[in-house]
Amino acid sequence: MRIIDMDWRMVEDWLRGDDRGVLPLGSIEQHAGLSLAVDMILAERVAVEAAEPLGVPVFPALPFGLAPYFQAFPGSMTLRVETYVAVVRELLDSMKRSGFRRILIVNGHGGNQPAAALAQEWMMDNPDCRVRFHDWWRAPKTMAQVQATDTVASHASWMENFPWTRLPSTSADGVKEMVDTDLLKTLPPFESRNLLEDGNFGGRTQRSDNEMLAIWHVAVEETRALLEAL
Repeated sequence: MRIIDMDWRMVEDWLRGDDRGVLPLGSIEQHAGLSLAVDMILAERVAVEAAEPLGVPVFPALPFGLAPYFQAFPGSMTLRVETYVAVVRELLDSMKRSGFRRILIVNGHGGNQPAAALAQEWMMDNPDCRVRFHDWWRAPKTMAQVQATDTVASHASWMENFPWTRLPSTSADGVKEMVDTDLLKTLPPFESRNLLEDGNFGGRTQRSDNEMLAIWHVAVEETRALLEAL
């Protein structure tokens, strides 16, 4: 159940019988020819589809994350680490005040890892609560399906090219040689853009929708299993 489809009384009613809730985390950053909001779109969508049969409330995805390395690409946004961690902490505090005690964080962006450490720290200060941090795209079953589809899968490549992240202007299928990701990690933003060119780290830009939907099905089921076990 999406929070945007609920009023406060509905949330209160839910919390009388269940204390689970879902907080998706995204990022607004370059994804080559895909939407800048890929990470936000995918985190929220996989959370909503996973939670739907269970009736668990899902909050809108926090759109902004940590993406300093993409700041040479227009439209890419970033928060400072201390700001981001403070925001996530305050969101968890707000959920607890509402009555949520079991929280699944569905993360859609690798750069948001400081939030995982924050979740552990937050539980130290809130021992009556449980928080599970879930990188949906690299969870074991989902990543196994990705690798079974194509072993070359990277940022802004085919593995993020779903019907709902694709734009009318998105290029047709092509192949790009993988960039040197070790070198990339050492570069400031403007040099990173020169290395990345369009922004794709490498690999094919698109695979069939049937293949993508097979991966998506696994991701939704894996996320739902975590929510059921929370």
